[in-house]
Amino acid sequence: MRVNPLTHGSGGGSAASGWWRRWRTTTVGSIVAVAAVAAYFAGVGPSRASTSTAVVERGDFVDVVELRGDIRPVRSVVLAAPTQAGDLQIVKLVKNGTAVRQGDVVVQFDRTGGDRYATDRRAELKQAEAETARVRAQARITEEASATNLMKARFDVERARLDVVDRDFIARIDVEKARLALSDAEQRLKEAGKRQVADQAAAAAEVAGRVRRQERIQQDLNRIEKVLASFEIRAPAGGTANLMPNSRWGPSNNAQDFREGDRAWPGAAIVELPDLSAVHLAARLDESDRGRVIVGQTATVQLDAVADRPYRSTVAKISLLARVDFASNWPPARDFDLELAMGDPDARLKPGMTATVRIAVARYPNVLLVPARAVRLVNGQPTVYVQRGSEFVPRAVVIAHQNREQAALKSGVEPGDRLAIGPPLASGGPQQ
Repeated sequence: MRVNPLTHGSGGGSAASGWWRRWRTTTVGSIVAVAAVAAYFAGVGPSRASTSTAVVERGDFVDVVELRGDIRPVRSVVLAAPTQAGDLQIVKLVKNGTAVRQGDVVVQFDRTGGDRYATDRRAELKQAEAETARVRAQARITEEASATNLMKARFDVERARLDVVDRDFIARIDVEKARLALSDAEQRLKEAGKRQVADQAAAAAEVAGRVRRQERIQQDLNRIEKVLASFEIRAPAGGTANLMPNSRWGPSNNAQDFREGDRAWPGAAIVELPDLSAVHLAARLDESDRGRVIVGQTATVQLDAVADRPYRSTVAKISLLARVDFASNWPPARDFDLELAMGDPDARLKPGMTATVRIAVARYPNVLLVPARAVRLVNGQPTVYVQRGSEFVPRAVVIAHQNREQAALKSGVEPGDRLAIGPPLASGGPQQ
């Protein structure tokens, strides 16, 4: 005979009956809760419980062009690598965002090779100066020797003239010898004069050549010292340092900022010192929107870093020519440079901050305004869902204008109608 442990025995029966009562109570409670929730949604309906709504209003529809841009200073000083040197290595660089004062060292390049070259040129200059001094001394010696020879030749001529005396007691042959000696002395005098002129010209030419070489070395040394002086760049005015991107690391939109140890090519922009007293916003305008945006239109700027307030601005400048944006997808887009003047700046505006710009390009007064999310396509037809009691009834509409936030409707709704926002919770086709 088999015994059921749930019913046999007083102790076992009591435990089994207690377990049964607990299971039955839990199960019944769950069923009641599910039934209550089902009854609530059956009576209230999901449309009334979870659907957000908006009211149709009459007002002005503002068509906008939305752009992304960043804050830039109106005036700034860009400090660049020297243009008269080759690739240079940065050994000292101010940190990004550091406040610098006028005269502070901002960038310093390695000048080891330049100093070595300048030392060699200084040694060459000293040698050239010594050579010039030696040539000048030799020229003075040569000039003195030429002057002595010339003086001696003149003395010989004078003495030979004294010997030429035609007397009866002097033999004719002796007179002729004296005349020949005078002629030789006069010839030597002429040669001594010509030799002196030639020696002076040669000495002057050699001295001039040495001086020119010395001047060339001096000019080269001056140029080197000037270039070496430019290896240490000081701030011409106070400001906040903004490091420029090093394009050798990749495209300009992905490049890293310059840092110590990097090599900079001649004329490379290293640091920008913006004037924070005046800023503007720079953006890129797609060519498809160029015909709708003109100078003078108002815009609203919402900074990513300052979420508590929008800023007013005005379109101040649009470039005449479009630029090809090779960083975009292929085929590359063509954009126009756009500048907006900030109408109400404050101290929180800093260069480099990114923002969303909404430019008002057109205004349509007295139209029916609804949220853009309230309009949906149903079978290719713009449709809204109008609340009628506890239900939402689909209704076809005609859109006059639309942007990301609002839609201006020509027909289909009336002011005061309440529309569903979000997924439609009613069924059926649109009412005409």
